[in-house]
Amino acid sequence: MELIRQERSADRGVVSRGRIAFLKRELVRNKYLYLMLVPVLAYYLIFHYGPMYGLMMAFQKSYSPVKGIFAGTWVGLDNFTTFFNSYYFWRLLRNTLVLSFYSIVLGFPAPIILALLLHEVRGKAFKRTVQTVSYLPHFISVVVIVGMLSTFSALDGGLFNVIRSLFGYEPMMFFTEQNMFRPMYILSNIWQGAGWSSIIFLAALANIDSQLYEAAKIDGAGRWKQLLHVTLPGIMPTMIIMLILRLGAVMNADFQKILLMQTASTYEVSDVISTFVYRSGVLEANYTYSTAIGLLNGVVNFTLLVIANAISRKANSSSLW
Repeated sequence: MELIRQERSADRGVVSRGRIAFLKRELVRNKYLYLMLVPVLAYYLIFHYGPMYGLMMAFQKSYSPVKGIFAGTWVGLDNFTTFFNSYYFWRLLRNTLVLSFYSIVLGFPAPIILALLLHEVRGKAFKRTVQTVSYLPHFISVVVIVGMLSTFSALDGGLFNVIRSLFGYEPMMFFTEQNMFRPMYILSNIWQGAGWSSIIFLAALANIDSQLYEAAKIDGAGRWKQLLHVTLPGIMPTMIIMLILRLGAVMNADFQKILLMQTASTYEVSDVISTFVYRSGVLEANYTYSTAIGLLNGVVNFTLLVIANAISRKANSSSLW
């Protein structure tokens, strides 16, 4: 037995030295590629992982910029309990989940459909034109997008009210109507992001083996059958990965856009967790309370991401890890 243990130990030592030698060769061979990773790693270490010690504020009574984080009074889960018992809790949760639900149900298929349509286009010039036009809204600032919505919804000569008048309806103030906030938010997000998000699906479509389409044609499959049995299965892993990532951000709404679109009359349907954290932490300087809400939000997102990934891995072996 002692001899066997010595042999195993020697084998592990050889493997370990072999791995070290491989890593050294890899670093020397691709040193410039690894150097390009340094700024990215530095960014995440400094601005994402470095400040995480500040999460301790979520378990403290108050925070003083003069005394620092470590001088706060420890109160455990009191901030979380206060939020759960808050009058705004259910409204914030409902609005966040509703906006995320509609964004996924309506917004997630949009780039997939656009990519499938572009994939079927045979005219290269037309295809490139459509791609360029659909990508452009992604590069427009959110502030400009909200400004465009405000202009289009103006009472006097706004595009939306002009269209309403053509059908015999009276002009309305879209930004102050509760039932118009969600459609405007979700549809404008789809318009702005569908073209850009379709890039990854177009790349997945380009990687499908053309011989599969030829075999399907030989078997008598038309365009619709090819779509169902070749195209969709070919991009299904990409679709699943993207859906998992979307589910991991269910509790994150587009804070900047919602804040810009919000009015006092639409708080009931537009107030979400991120805007509440902004008001509590920045406007009211209640740092510990807002930190607790933000931490809770992050934990829920991470939990949903892990659950979605586990379900996907068991269902069809496609997952993030």
